Formats: sequence, C-alpha cells, structure tokens
Amino acid sequence: MARIVRLKVNGRARSDAIPDNRLLVDYLRESLRLTGTKMGCDGGECGACTVLVDGEPQLSCLTLAASVDGAEIETVEGLAVNGRLNALQRAFHEKLGSQCGFCTPGMIMSAEGLLRRKSAPDEADIRAALSGNICRCTGYVKIIEAVDAAAAALRGQPA
Repeated sequence: MARIVRLKVNGRARSDAIPDNRLLVDYLRESLRLTGTKMGCDGGECGACTVLVDGEPQLSCLTLAASVDGAEIETVEGLAVNGRLNALQRAFHEKLGSQCGFCTPGMIMSAEGLLRRKSAPDEADIRAALSGNICRCTGYVKIIEAVDAAAAALRGQPA
C-alpha cells in the first residue's frame, strides 16, 4: 500500500505517494536524491542517517517515511543557504572535523539539533549529543572542536 504524505523537506513543501514500508532514508536518497543522508549500519547504531524531524535529530533508517506526514525534515543539504555553508558545516571544514566524510552529515545534523537547543554547550553536552554517531576514522577530538567552534561563532565569539 502507498499513501499520500505531505511534508516539508529542507523548506520545500512536498506531497508524494510513498509505500507504507518505505524508510525515510530511502525516500530521501532515492526519491529526492538527497544523498548526504547515509545508510551506514542498517540498524540504527551508527548515526550516519541522522536528519532533523521537526528540529530534533532522528535516525532515518529506523523511521518509516509515512510516519513523518506533516513534519518538517531537514537534511545536511538544507543547512547551506544560497550555496554558503552554515556555521557548523564551516567549522567542520575549518577544524578538520571530517576524515573520510561518511559520518559527517549525521554528526552535523546531531550537532545542529544540539546547537538549536543549547547555544553554549560544554564538552559533555557535545559528547552526549554525538553519542549515537560513530566515526570509524578519528578519536572525535576534531569533531568536538568543530561543534564547539560553531557554537562560539553562532554566539559571535572567536573560536
């Protein structure tokens, strides 16, 4: 069965017929070609598929697309404005927060959710927000530094 699902994706209203069993990650990647959202583990353990659903981080590999009817979905592609990286994306670039880059979209979306809730997170807050995201390349130091730098930039302070 399929149903008509109405939602906003990266600020754009959509209305699509989506099969009841289609995962949000597959809808985003295959139907909308938003390939920043990654399928890493196929079981909700790595965080690479994290998107924001109504502003809150959610694993799209465990979410049926039909269950987000009426919601606002944000992916890493939606953070840039007019081709300019947002503060968090820029900080990941400047602070070398990504290695291979596979986990980076999920890390950024989890961190984006945190920074929307808390403008001055400490290291414990950042670690907690990213605890559901696995990076197989680093020790997380540069990732945490990037989130901290973005938070400072958003507050208008030097990193």
